[in-house]
Amino acid sequence: MSLTYEERRQTILAQLSTEGKVQVHALAGRFNVSTETIRRDLDRLEKEGKLRKVYGGAVQTRSERIEPTFIKRSEMHRSEKQAIGKAAALLIGDGETVLLDNGTTTLEIMRELKERADVTVITSSVPILACALEGFQGKVIFAGGEVNMSCQAATGATAHQLLDQMKVNKAFISAGGISLADGITEYSFEEALLSRKMMQRTEESILVADHSKFGVTTFAQIAPIEHISMIVTDRGCPQEWIDALNKLEVEVLIGGKN
Repeated sequence: MSLTYEERRQTILAQLSTEGKVQVHALAGRFNVSTETIRRDLDRLEKEGKLRKVYGGAVQTRSERIEPTFIKRSEMHRSEKQAIGKAAALLIGDGETVLLDNGTTTLEIMRELKERADVTVITSSVPILACALEGFQGKVIFAGGEVNMSCQAATGATAHQLLDQMKVNKAFISAGGISLADGITEYSFEEALLSRKMMQRTEESILVADHSKFGVTTFAQIAPIEHISMIVTDRGCPQEWIDALNKLEVEVLIGGKN
């Protein structure tokens, strides 16, 4: 018995989420239906705004190119980010030096480290620096340079040169999107370059991202997924993503999981 449209729809969207694209002939073989049926399915999904048709198949609809403001992002999925921040902070051992890139989820890590006098934090993020100045018991180093007012972080050559002089235990990287096809991406090219530099200056790179980032591609690539050792996310992370990450030998830690 052939699958219904709704059943095909769920499978198509799941494949788009993990792989970023689908092909008409492959789907027709998978579902044992005609290519005309698949093309009609893709037509319907395109009208729903779920994908964009291309020659021979379809690709995932790209996210908006303009990143929401830092304040607006800090309110989005706030409870999930707090759970991720708590789980990520527990990964930091006594006496370790860590890098926190500029993000609302990495900001939650900083909040969890307030009482840790044995930790050194290096960051290019102005909000994270401001948070550290509100009673952080450890040491904070600002990877300075010209401050980009739109993203509230230092970027450019000076920040890169300072990071080149350091080697740290862990780097916690945030992202605008995560895709198997396009890797870990960010809205800002300058921020993506700085996060990539942080990954080069650490023993272990850990991605912190809530479930809304999976299956999304933004403007600038930070790195392929295989370049990180772990993703800390929330309970909303789809199971197909957990399975796909495990195949890539990337550990998945769920924040707030009982």
